[in-house]
Amino acid sequence: MNEKVLKCLYDIKIAIDEVYLFFEKGPKDLEGYKKNFLFKRAIERNLGIIGEAINRILKEDPGFPIDNARRIVGLRNQIIHGYDSISDENIWAILITHLPKLKSEIQKFL
Repeated sequence: MNEKVLKCLYDIKIAIDEVYLFFEKGPKDLEGYKKNFLFKRAIERNLGIIGEAINRILKEDPGFPIDNARRIVGLRNQIIHGYDSISDENIWAILITHLPKLKSEIQKFL
């Protein structure tokens, strides 16, 4: 694994850790998430960082084995370019269902 890929993996880890840190003090359910503008923007920012880091990894190593890598990059693109079409329910489902899996996967690479 080259240095650029390793740095991106650490960026992903840091972004995921920040999301979990936000949950310690922020809302813990969908309704609370929907009402907390700052929390939503902080979460979206970190999901964007994760998507960009995965995009950079794939540019370095197109076959790098991250599950759903293209979908994660797609989410990043939606957050950046289609910000007005982001569904709170979709982001919440990603946080609850997919982020823990990605965290585990990234930890294995590090």
